[in-house]
Amino acid sequence: MRSIFLPILTFAAHVAAQAENTYTATATDDVEKARATAKTLSPTSHVQGKAFNRLAIIWLENTDYDMAIGDPNLAWVAKQGITLSNYHAVTHPSQPNYMASIGGDYLGMQHDEFTQVDKNVSTVIDLLEDKGISWGHYQEDMPYSGFEGMAYVNQKNGKNDYVRKHNPAVSYNANAGIIDRLAVIKNLTTFYKDLEAETLPQWMFITPNMTSDGHDTSVTVAGTWTRTFLEPLLKDKRFMQNTLVLVTFDENETYTIQNRILAVLLGDAVPANLVGTTDNSYYSHYSEIATAEANWDLHTLGRFDVGANVFKLVADKTGDTVRPWSGDVPLKDMYFNSSYAGPLNDDKGGNKRYPAPNVALDGCGLHSRTVLPAIKKAWKGSKAPVYYTSSLETPDGQHPPKGYAPSD
Repeated sequence: MRSIFLPILTFAAHVAAQAENTYTATATDDVEKARATAKTLSPTSHVQGKAFNRLAIIWLENTDYDMAIGDPNLAWVAKQGITLSNYHAVTHPSQPNYMASIGGDYLGMQHDEFTQVDKNVSTVIDLLEDKGISWGHYQEDMPYSGFEGMAYVNQKNGKNDYVRKHNPAVSYNANAGIIDRLAVIKNLTTFYKDLEAETLPQWMFITPNMTSDGHDTSVTVAGTWTRTFLEPLLKDKRFMQNTLVLVTFDENETYTIQNRILAVLLGDAVPANLVGTTDNSYYSHYSEIATAEANWDLHTLGRFDVGANVFKLVADKTGDTVRPWSGDVPLKDMYFNSSYAGPLNDDKGGNKRYPAPNVALDGCGLHSRTVLPAIKKAWKGSKAPVYYTSSLETPDGQHPPKGYAPSD
C-alpha cells in the first residue's frame, strides 16, 4: 500500500492520534491486549536516489574494531563490500549512539534509561517524510508494532530480547506521538512479510535482539546472525533494488581505547570495482544521516548531520567533499568515550537546556542542502543555545560544546 507522509510539526490534524505512553505496559496480559489491536502499516515509495534507492541499516553491539573484523562471518561480510576502517561511535553507552544516529546529537545522554525526547526535536524521519520517502524500523522480538515499553523478555526462557534503548525512533515523542509512525516500527518478522509482498520501505533500521546482536553473547553469535540474515538477501532481487546496506556497531567494548567500530557498506548499490575495498575516511554515526540527506537531496536537521562526512561511495555521485579530521584537537586525541552535559544527561550539574538547531546552516559552503522549513518554524525566535556548525569535528565529554561542560 502507498502512504502520504506528513512532515513533523504540522500534524495538528493528528491530535486525536497522540500515542506516547499508550503502549508502554509490559505485563503479559497488557501486551496481549495491545497486540490484538496494534496498527501495522507497510507504506512504500519509489523516490530515486543519486547513489542508491534503498538504505538498510543494521546495528550490532559493543565490539572493538579488531575483534569484529577478526570474526570469520563479519570478515565475510566485509569482503562483500567496502570496509569503513575509520568509523566511530560518538559516546557510551548504547542508547545515546542510537539516538544520535537519527537525531544528529545525543543531547548529553549518558545512560540507557527510559527516555522521551521533546516533540519539537526532529529526526531523519521528518526529513524522509518531507520528501515522501517510506521508512521503517524492524526490531527482533518486539511484541507488537508500536510497542513503547522498556523491554520485553523471552517468554519461554526469561532472556533479554527486545529493548527500547535499541529502538531510536520510539524515544522521540515526535514519532511516538503519532499512531501511523508507531505502525511502521515493527517486529523483524514483518520484514519477511514486507519482502514477500514487495512493500519494504526505502529507509530501514534493523535491530537484532540482545542475543543476536552480541550484547548478551559474543561477536561470534553476532557475526553468525548477520551473515545468516544477509547472505540470502544479497541474492534476492526483491531486496537488491539499488540497495545499500550498512552493517555497523553501536559502540566498542573497551572504554579505554578510541571508540572506533567496524562498519561495512554492501549491496547492489556498491559498484563491482569497490567490492572488497577499504575506505579510511573519517565517519561517525552522523554520517548515516548525512548520507541519506545527500542521496535523496533531503533537508537537514541543523545539527551535527550538517557537517558530517557523506560516505565516499555516495559523495562521489552527489558532489559532496569527504574531508579529513582537522580540528584543534587531533583525531588521535578524541576518544568519544564519555558524554557532555545536556537535557538527557542525568548526572548532577551541567546545562540541562535543549540546544536549538542552527537554522542558519543553509548551504554552509559544503553543499546546497537547507534546514527543514518545519524545523525553522518550530524554533523561530528560540533563545536556546546553539552549538552546531558545519564543521566535521564534533565534541565529546572531554571536549564538550561551549556551555555544556559538566560544571556549566
